[in-house]
Amino acid sequence: MAFTIDTTNNVIAWTGGGEYVRIEPWGDNSVRVRSRMMHEPQEGIGALEPCNIDVSRVVVEYSEETQTAILRNNNLIVEARASEKHNDASGYNTNRCELTFKKADGTVLFKEIDGGGSLQLKARDYKHVKGGGHELTVSFETPEHEHLYGMGEYQQPVMDLKGSTFELAHRNSQSSVPFVVSSQGYGFLWNNPAIGDATFAKNRTSWHAMVSEQIDYWVTCGDSPSQIISQYADATGHPPMMPEWGLGFWQCKLRYWNQQQVLDVAEQFHKRNIPLDVLVVDFFHWPKMGDYRFEPEFWPNPELMARRLHELGIKLMVSVWPQVSLESENYDEMRSKNLLIKAEQGEDFSMMFEGPSQYYDATNPRARQFVWDLCKRNYVNNGVDAFWLDEAEPEYGSYDFDNYRYYAGSNLQIGNIYPREYNRGFYEGQIALGREGQIVNLTRCAWAGSQRYASLVWSGDVGSTFADLRAQITCAIHMGMAGIPWFTTDMGGFHDGDINSEQFRELFLRWAQFSCFSPVMRNHGDRSALAADGSMKETITTATGEHRSPSGADNEPWSMGKQVEEILVKYIQLREKLRPYTRELFEQAHKSGTPLIRGLFFEFPHDEAAVDISDEYMFGPDLLVAPITEYALRERDVYLPGDNSTVWVDLHTGRSYAGGSTVRVDAPLDVIPVFARNNQHHDLLGL
Repeated sequence: MAFTIDTTNNVIAWTGGGEYVRIEPWGDNSVRVRSRMMHEPQEGIGALEPCNIDVSRVVVEYSEETQTAILRNNNLIVEARASEKHNDASGYNTNRCELTFKKADGTVLFKEIDGGGSLQLKARDYKHVKGGGHELTVSFETPEHEHLYGMGEYQQPVMDLKGSTFELAHRNSQSSVPFVVSSQGYGFLWNNPAIGDATFAKNRTSWHAMVSEQIDYWVTCGDSPSQIISQYADATGHPPMMPEWGLGFWQCKLRYWNQQQVLDVAEQFHKRNIPLDVLVVDFFHWPKMGDYRFEPEFWPNPELMARRLHELGIKLMVSVWPQVSLESENYDEMRSKNLLIKAEQGEDFSMMFEGPSQYYDATNPRARQFVWDLCKRNYVNNGVDAFWLDEAEPEYGSYDFDNYRYYAGSNLQIGNIYPREYNRGFYEGQIALGREGQIVNLTRCAWAGSQRYASLVWSGDVGSTFADLRAQITCAIHMGMAGIPWFTTDMGGFHDGDINSEQFRELFLRWAQFSCFSPVMRNHGDRSALAADGSMKETITTATGEHRSPSGADNEPWSMGKQVEEILVKYIQLREKLRPYTRELFEQAHKSGTPLIRGLFFEFPHDEAAVDISDEYMFGPDLLVAPITEYALRERDVYLPGDNSTVWVDLHTGRSYAGGSTVRVDAPLDVIPVFARNNQHHDLLGL
């Protein structure tokens, strides 16, 4: 018999042609599929949590006559059909096991491609890689007219991902999270951290790993996007509850480079009565990368600084980079203990920004503990409340993914878990200190499962353009659909924002309005301002004349003139009014994985007109937000989803509209079009 049926654990196993296939229930309405050549599948280092399943809802059946095994897990059915056929070209019999995924009513969700007759196609294709492992490709027939959402953060204004292709790799401003949700009622996780690609073509969906030991994926089905997302959170982990101090306004600039600057900015917020929850000390407050401490010349008493911020009701966050400079006081010890990533060939460093450095190996638990111990001693013990885990991809000077090796394996095989493990080290360290419920790790990248480590992902070093602003809408939506509900951006973009430019000031305000209706409202960027002598940035040196990283131009609410300050403060205060609603949204995310920023399709999955709208979104279930993403635009068209039973109230004018209509609304510089569903949130009228 081609199949082995384990009725105790409700597992289907198939062997043939050197391959081992294992199909098992993994959560409600969900299954995990693994296959490996010449060896039984192993657990691996993917994203899935240990399985918790009500076995009473699972049935496994087998027909020897048809050589078919069926696994029923509530509303999901997996049909595994075995066959053996003589191959005239090779002269021997070939074995196949083809998988089909269905709903309980028999509707086919998708299935593996068949052999194609003389084409001799393989749904599960293994190609030998010299030195071990295989190059893997899995191919499926999927519905031609389905709509797809998720996959994490890619800088493009594309909503429906059907017809798209994606690199499965991280880069600065790209977070590859390989989970996709289909309008046909299923979710698919590629539970493999290898570098590769995914293609959602009209004629085929394929997942490809450059080097891996086994195929590993997880499938779930549901009647709505919210059900699918909830089951995904059960399988990969729920985010914790966002602390109360994360709900308000966060202030940062490229670099506050000394202690007095931080205190002066905090006092100004207090004097001007501008609400502020978090003040961030960004990079190069250390002597050398990898020292993981404040530089005393510029930060003589960080404990005193933190104490004053706390007196003002402000939390202190500091930036940590995973790079370790070759000149760091910790480099030799970390290298001797094998706590650093290793270059496969060539010089053994991976980045040259402010001097050569190598990344610490976050996949190594000893390295995670080493770095956390330093940060606890030098930051936590001095009053630091939270950490900004930058460079989390990690960002290599050149993205030569085949040239680095980690404790957990080669970068090609496991590299995509790096940001998750980086966040894990700081999360587990803070949990050990009893900070549960008070942890936020601001980070620049994520992989599947990162959400369970309090990862607040920001979209990276994006440009300061209206096109970049528009792309952040789809980035936020797709990150939420990939199971990462905590998301934020650099308000105004990161690169090249001139605070004296009228166009940038307008962009900044439009971005601030979008940020107000985002999970976290956070101001950051590398601002420029042309000085009289033509210089752009401060030059910073130590008392002995050593170079230190420069600081950007001012980036506080009052830095760009009275009009910008008045409008920005309006939205900071609005953010305070939104606090009860935002808290409720974070609680939903904690309990069920539900994203805070949602595509219109999420709340209105049966409205075909909403499936591909990329410049509007729902902030929670009640508020429809339509950002302004063009310069000098003072009105725009807004599609209001639903039907006549849905009423939308324009929170700027108070006018009501029926669902299923497109309306043109005014959007003066101080207004972002926002509509309340079914007359909710009267306190926001007059926005």
